[in-house]
Amino acid sequence: QVQLVESGGGLVQPGGSLRLSCAASGSINSIVVMGWYRQAPGKQRESVTTITRGGTTNYADSVKGRFTISGDNAKNIMYLQMNSMKPEDRAVYYCKAVGLLEATMSGYWGQGTQVTVSS
Repeated sequence: QVQLVESGGGLVQPGGSLRLSCAASGSINSIVVMGWYRQAPGKQRESVTTITRGGTTNYADSVKGRFTISGDNAKNIMYLQMNSMKPEDRAVYYCKAVGLLEATMSGYWGQGTQVTVSS
């Protein structure tokens, strides 16, 4: 089992920056990929960015060049640095981890953190 707790959401003006954190605990060593997802009102949850255990990252076209995913392995925390934010970035942001244990893959979600971009 992996537990995830997000923090750092809030209100930011267009063009501003925000950093989200995702603290992981539990079966940390089973995690093979982590990522950030978001769900805007009335829309489906979408992938924002992912990072593999080996450090390979992937970004949605809508956030490339503006968002950066990173991690602190010593603290078991994953970050999402969001710059040049736009109103369309408004959503609930979720942290996700995929664990691999005894040939079984399991997905774990955090509770989500609200991000609002508005002047």
